Amino acid sequence: MGRVSYGLAEGDGGPAGPTPCFVLTHKAPAPETVRAPSVFTFVTDGIHSAVAQAKSAAGGKGGAVHGASAAQQCFAAGLLDEIQIHLAPVLLGGGTRLFEHLGGQYRLERTKVIETPNATHLRFSVIR
Repeated sequence: MGRVSYGLAEGDGGPAGPTPCFVLTHKAPAPETVRAPSVFTFVTDGIHSAVAQAKSAAGGKGGAVHGASAAQQCFAAGLLDEIQIHLAPVLLGGGTRLFEHLGGQYRLERTKVIETPNATHLRFSVIR
């Protein structure tokens, strides 16, 4: 996740409870200000390092990217195999655009669609 997502999730101890989270940032916060130091690891040396650390922590299991900026960096670096989008019928007036700054054109293959009254859940494979 990126630093903005960390700021939103940190108060709850993380987006997935005790699951390790690797936060992309230019500057790590002071250790005494982090409420859940066992959950959050701050990565200042780029997206490749963050993904490598997350893969190691997952022990061969899959991982997830949280936040538009982190997803954009993974996409541009060729580190995403799949994209899941949860589309809710709400228009927001701000925020980071998910598909901005990708640095190229990408092909996706839709693999799953689940429609519910509150959201449409979309899954795509990234075609390389």
